[in-house]
Amino acid sequence: MLMIVVVVIVGLLTGASPHPPPDSVVLRRVPRGGIQPEAVRDSAGRIHLLYFSGEPSAGDLHYVRSSDDGATFTKPLRVNSEAGSAIATGTIRGGQLALGRGGRPHVAWNGSGKAGVTGPRDDTTGRAGAQMFYSRLNPEGTAFEPQRGLIQRTLNLDGGGAIAADTTGNVYVAWHGDDGRSAVRGEASRIVWLARSSNNGRTFHPEIPVWKQSTGTCGCCALELFADGRHVSVMYRAAGGGTERDVYFLASSDGARTFRGARIHPWKVNACPMTSMAFARSGSRLLGAWETEGKIFLSELDPRQPRAVRIVEPAASPAPMKHPRIAVSSKREVLVVWAEGTGWSRGGSAAWQVFDAKGQRTGVNGRAPGVPVWSFPAAVPGRDGRFVVFY
Repeated sequence: MLMIVVVVIVGLLTGASPHPPPDSVVLRRVPRGGIQPEAVRDSAGRIHLLYFSGEPSAGDLHYVRSSDDGATFTKPLRVNSEAGSAIATGTIRGGQLALGRGGRPHVAWNGSGKAGVTGPRDDTTGRAGAQMFYSRLNPEGTAFEPQRGLIQRTLNLDGGGAIAADTTGNVYVAWHGDDGRSAVRGEASRIVWLARSSNNGRTFHPEIPVWKQSTGTCGCCALELFADGRHVSVMYRAAGGGTERDVYFLASSDGARTFRGARIHPWKVNACPMTSMAFARSGSRLLGAWETEGKIFLSELDPRQPRAVRIVEPAASPAPMKHPRIAVSSKREVLVVWAEGTGWSRGGSAAWQVFDAKGQRTGVNGRAPGVPVWSFPAAVPGRDGRFVVFY
C-alpha cells in the first residue's frame, strides 16, 4: 500500500487560522487499483471502504476494512452477487456505502447494462430502464447477501443514487427518474424517489416521491442522502426548463415520510454538468458540499427552514473542480476534498482544504496528481485528529 504523507509549508496567510500538524492529511491509494472510493469510519475507529474494479461499463464493487488508517486492509469481498452488474462510466452512477445498526455495511448502486434484472419497461419507448440495486453484509461478516432491485415503479433510472442508514435500523435508498404513471418524459419531469426499510435492510417499502414541487432533476447528476434518526436530508440538482440546474436541499423530521425543501444555490446552464454532492455531521451541525459552475461550495445547512446558513468556497482553481467529499475530525476540523481536471474519459488530481472548528480556512491544503479516469477522492477522519484521503 503506497502512503504519501502530505507536508504543508505554511507562511503567514492573512485570515488563515492556526493549522493542524503538517502530517494531518495522509494520502492513500485505493486498494488493488480500484476507483470511485466511498469511505466511512465507524465508532470503533475502523475504516470501511467500497470501491469499483473491472470494465467501467460493467464491473464489480468490492468492500474492505482497515484498523490502521488504511495502511492495510482485509481481503476484499465482492458486493454485487451478479458479476458485472455495477457501472463506473460517467463517474456518478457507482456504489454508495452507509453503516447501519450494529455497524452493518449497506450498499446501493445503479445497475449496469449487463445486469440481468432491470427496472420497469417504459411503454412509450418499449425499453426497460436500469435497476437500483441494494445489498448488505451478512451477520457473520463473511459475504454480502444476494443483490436486490428496489425499483418497482420508477422509469428511466439515470444519474447517481444514494444510501443512508441510522443506528435504529432505518435504511434509506434514493434515486431519480420518471413517474411511470405520467405521460411526460424528460429531465423537467424527473423526480426524486426514496425506498425505506425499518428493519435494517431486510425488506423495503415501495419507492415514493419525496417532494411534490415540480423542479425537474438533472438527468446525469448524482443526489445525496443523510439520515440521523427520524431526521433525513436530501440534496439534488434540479432541471427546470432544462436550464435551471439549481441545488435543492430537502429535510424531513418524520423518518422520510414528508419533506420540506428550498433552493439553496442557483446555476443556469443548458447542459448536464454530471455533478455529485456530499453531507457530513459536525457535532449538531449538518454540512453540505456541491459543485456550481466548476467550483466547489461548502455550507452549514439548517434542516428546520431548510436553508444554507453560510456558503463558502474552499479554494479557487483554474481547473474544473468536481465531486466534493467532507470529513470531520474529532477536533471538529473539517476537510473538503474534491477532484480537479477530471472529465469524460479523463483523470485528474485530488485537492483539499482544511477548515478549523470555527469554519475558518487553515493553511492546510494541497493537491496530488493521479486520480484515475472515472474516479474521485474520498476522505474520513483518521486517528489523533488526522484525515485520511483515498484516491
